[in-house]
Amino acid sequence: MKHDLAKHLHGKISTSPEDLVCYGFDASGLEGSASAVVWPEDLQDIIEIVNYARSNRIPLIPRGAGTGMTGGTVPGSRSGTGPHKNALVMSFEKMNRILEIDRENMQVLVEPGVINGVLQRELSRFNLFYPPDPASMNICTLGGNVAENAGGPRALKYGVTRDYVMGLEAVLPDGSVIHTGVRTSKGVVGYDLTRLLVGSEGTLAVVTKIRLKVLPVPEDVITLLVLFKDLEQSGNAVSAIMTSGIIPRTLEFMDSEAIRAVENYKPVGLPVDVGALLLIELDGDPVVIKKDAEKISYLCSQQGGEIIMAEDEAAQEKIWESRRALSPALYHIMPTKINEDIVVPRTKIPQMLKKLKALSTESGIRIINFGHAGDGNIHVNIMVDKSNKPEYEKALLLVKEVFRATLDLGGTISGEHGVGLTKMDYIGMEIKPAELELMKRIKQAFDPLNILNPGKIFP
Repeated sequence: MKHDLAKHLHGKISTSPEDLVCYGFDASGLEGSASAVVWPEDLQDIIEIVNYARSNRIPLIPRGAGTGMTGGTVPGSRSGTGPHKNALVMSFEKMNRILEIDRENMQVLVEPGVINGVLQRELSRFNLFYPPDPASMNICTLGGNVAENAGGPRALKYGVTRDYVMGLEAVLPDGSVIHTGVRTSKGVVGYDLTRLLVGSEGTLAVVTKIRLKVLPVPEDVITLLVLFKDLEQSGNAVSAIMTSGIIPRTLEFMDSEAIRAVENYKPVGLPVDVGALLLIELDGDPVVIKKDAEKISYLCSQQGGEIIMAEDEAAQEKIWESRRALSPALYHIMPTKINEDIVVPRTKIPQMLKKLKALSTESGIRIINFGHAGDGNIHVNIMVDKSNKPEYEKALLLVKEVFRATLDLGGTISGEHGVGLTKMDYIGMEIKPAELELMKRIKQAFDPLNILNPGKIFP
C-alpha cells in the first residue's frame, strides 16, 4: 500500500518488508501487520501524521521500544489481519532529546523517545534521580512508560510513573495540540487530564513532550540478599517487613525456578538449592538505614532466612543483574512464556504463592514466579510450548484461574503491563459493565473515529 504521506515526510517513512516485520511485534510475542512505519522528528511531523491518518481513516499505532508485554503496540488483530491490518506504526526513536533539566525545581522536560536508563544516567551528573525503574529500563522509552504507567522495583517506596508526570504535551486524534498539568508541585484547576492520559496505552492522544518530577539522589543504599528454604517462608518474611514500619526502596522475590533459570542463563553466583530469595534495598541516611537493615535481618532470620549483605556498589550491581536477566532467561526454559503481572494485597502474598504452586501441580505446567513482593506485584510466568496446541490451550485456561484467584483475594489482574491485546478478554472479570461503558465513552470523546491504537483494551 502506498502512502501520500511519503511526499511530506521524505526519509521518515518506510514500507519495506524488513521494517514492517521489525515493527510488527512487541515483547508479548504477538505479531501484527502494518502498511508502513513512520518516524516523526518533531511536533509538526506528528500533527501531519495524525491529520493524514484521520483524513484516510487509517489506524495509527504509537510505539516506543516495543518492550510492552500485552501487545499494546502490535498493529492489527491477534492474527495480524482484520480491520486494522493497514495501520501506520509511529515510532518515536528519533524524538529522543532531553530538552530541559531544571535542577532548582527538580523537574525535567523530555521527548517520548528518551530511554529511561539514559535519563537516569544523565540525571546522576546533577545528583538527581528518577525513581521509576522497569526491568527493561536500559531499552524502554519514557513515552512507553507513560502509556503503560510503568513501575519497577523502586515503586514500593517511590511510586509509579503517574506519580512523577507533572504535565504532558499531546496531539489529539483531530490534530489539535493540548497541554496538560502544571509546572508547580500543586495544582487542582479542572479535571486531571494528565493522570487520565498516563496509562491510557496510546488510545486517547499522542504524547509529544513529558514533564517529570525528579528527586535528589539518596545519601546511601544498602542491599540485602535473603535466602529461604521454603517459598512460604519468604512470603511470611515480606508480611513481617511491611508491618514493621520500615519501607524498603525495593523488596523483590524470586522462587527456586526463577533462581535456576537465571543461573543457567547468566550465572552470577546465586545458590540454586534454595526455595526462594528476597532482594531488599534500603536508601537514605546511612545511620537510619543501617538500623533498618539490622531490624529486617532479624525479621527474616525469624522466618528461617539466611542474610547476605552486598559489600559494595559492584556487588549490588551484580545482584541486580540477576533480577534484570530473569525475563530473557525464561525463554531458555520454554519457547513460550505467558507472562502475567497480578497484584494482591501484601498480606495475601503467602496465600497467592500457595495457590500458584497448587495450580502448577494440578495442571502439570511449570509456573515460575518473581516480582515486586513489597507491593504485592507478582510476575506469574506460565511456561509452555505454543506449538503443542493442547498444552497451550490448557495454559490459557490456567491464566483465567490465576486471575480468578487474584480477584478473590482482592487483587487486580494487571499491575504495570496494561491490558493491550492479551488481557482484553479478561477485563470484564475486574471492571464492571457500568465502569467499562464509561471508559468507552471517554475513548469516544477523545477519538470519535477510533484511529488511535484501535482494538486495544476493550473487548
